[in-house]
Order: sequence, then structure tokens, then C-alpha cells
Amino acid sequence: MSQQVIHPMVKLQHHVRSLVESNILKPSDSIWKIALLYGNEWHYWKQELLDFGFTMQDPVSELLAVEAWDED
Repeated sequence: MSQQVIHPMVKLQHHVRSLVESNILKPSDSIWKIALLYGNEWHYWKQELLDFGFTMQDPVSELLAVEAWDED
């Protein structure tokens, strides 16, 4: 039995989706608003998002629209 490893960005995406569904974030909010919820972990996540080509002004909806987090 092989256990599939979940990409860290998938975990972030799921968390952000639940925040949107809970009306804590809006799909139109800028990604930088996530920083307010992540505190000390934000530096890591910000770098990950930048590495994937996001800007902090992009709407949360763009993060949620990603279907696969390939690092190729």
C-alpha cells in the first residue's frame, strides 16, 4: 500500500477554500489577506505562492482555481 503525499499547496488551498466557504475570506479578496490568518507561517507560504507565480494582489479565487500543483 503506497500512501500518497499531499502537496503542501493542496493543504493551503483546502484551508483557504474552507475560509471562503465560512465567509471569512471572499474569492475577490487579495491573497495577502491570508497573511493575517497565518501569522508566523506566512513567510513560508508567501514564498511558495511567489514561486508558483502568484502576486499578493491576485484574488483568492485564482489560488482556488489551480487544479494541480506540479513543480516541473
